[in-house]
Amino acid sequence: MKGPNEMSQTPLSLFSDRISPLSISPLWERKIKMVPGSQCVPHVWPYSVMRPLLDESTHLIEKKEADRRVLMMENPSLRGSSFISNSLFAGLQIIMPGEIAPSHRHSPNALRFVMDGEGAYTSVNGEKVSIYPGDFIVTPAWSWHDHGNLGNGAVVWMDGLDTPFSSLFGAHFRENYPEDIFPISKQHGNSYAQYGSNLAPLSFTHTHEQNPCSLLHYSFDKTRDALLSLAKDDGVKIDLAHGFKLRYVNPLDGSYPFKTMAAFMQLLPKGFKGLNYRTTENTVFNVAYGNCRIQLKDRVVEISSNDVLVIPSWETFSFESENETMIFSFSDRAAQQSLGFWREEILPI
Repeated sequence: MKGPNEMSQTPLSLFSDRISPLSISPLWERKIKMVPGSQCVPHVWPYSVMRPLLDESTHLIEKKEADRRVLMMENPSLRGSSFISNSLFAGLQIIMPGEIAPSHRHSPNALRFVMDGEGAYTSVNGEKVSIYPGDFIVTPAWSWHDHGNLGNGAVVWMDGLDTPFSSLFGAHFRENYPEDIFPISKQHGNSYAQYGSNLAPLSFTHTHEQNPCSLLHYSFDKTRDALLSLAKDDGVKIDLAHGFKLRYVNPLDGSYPFKTMAAFMQLLPKGFKGLNYRTTENTVFNVAYGNCRIQLKDRVVEISSNDVLVIPSWETFSFESENETMIFSFSDRAAQQSLGFWREEILPI
């Protein structure tokens, strides 16, 4: 005889109950929404809040542990994950005078965007590079790297990694170098000398596969000059959603610096009011200088120098600036375009 629960169930629901212990679920009962976007939400981390906390952390984490003195910015919908979006990691790191973040390597790709302070350097696979506010630094996957501060004050930068990709594939590896500093084997500025002037070594042969980024350091001075020149050129049309925007490229082939992540710098001229825009990419913005308002679906947020903002996939937003503003950003566009997922849309106001 059937129980009361079984009598109230349909043959279809009984079938679902019967196959559930076998780790089988019917597609017609799926709970995943087949629409663009994610559960992630836009969120701002003001530098006025982050900097005092970073300063406090310097009294709690010792010099030897400087490589772990990072405040991770977690999306409010992903608490406990350490991720700022489903596909990206972002954190702010502070390094004090005389400190060294010991050499190590890991499978995720990493980038640095320098925000505050001078006197620091980064070393990648034996090449040491001095870094300054506004600079963008590439650290390819599985590259030995360490950082140090030879200056007189604290230096802060933003770390950006594609850790969610390595976690998704179960391919996250990390290794510490036996010594704090990986041996310097290349002249200062070696990568720029070889690749930063529209030149390439004679031995370079182009292949259809994307090359690891050959240029490690993109100075803010050159990036700013390029954007300001564009803004003054009457023959260059301003982008109606983004202002003047350039993407960082691998000089060997014009590809993105990473196979997973793209990086950009944009200039919003004084009085700019952008059109509504949305894209499938997840984007982390960091204000190099200036301030602006960003209109989101349900509110307006104001961001200024060194503030960090994440806008997840398919969220509509627009920029408005009263003063000249420059914004660095990185996203998962490289991976999405490679896989054929990426889309964008400009919407009427």
